[in-house]
Amino acid sequence: MFNTYLELGINHILDIEGYDHILFIIALCAVFGIKDWKKILILATAFTIGHSITLALAALDLVKFPAKVIEILIPITIIITAITNILRSDRKEGKIFQNGIIICRSFGLIHGLGFSTFLEH
Repeated sequence: MFNTYLELGINHILDIEGYDHILFIIALCAVFGIKDWKKILILATAFTIGHSITLALAALDLVKFPAKVIEILIPITIIITAITNILRSDRKEGKIFQNGIIICRSFGLIHGLGFSTFLEH
């Protein structure tokens, strides 16, 4: 069962329709350099945790959102993340990182709902 979902997840991310996940992570991590790879890994993990929570809740029919709403929210998360990076006046690295974890986990929740609608097809 785990291998099936792992394969579906990989296919979703590599599929042209899964580009939103990559764009979100790029937008979030754009303020970090290569030397900050550990922070980027933590951010990607926070996103994955949020994503997995809503995916599990949707798979168990505990939470349900209309696909059209999620399809609108996903690009909004990417835009908000990019604008936040551009307009940030407080460039304190620790603050950016802490906010990034919260953003990643929260927006991962939305992206997880998007993946759940992908699985319904």
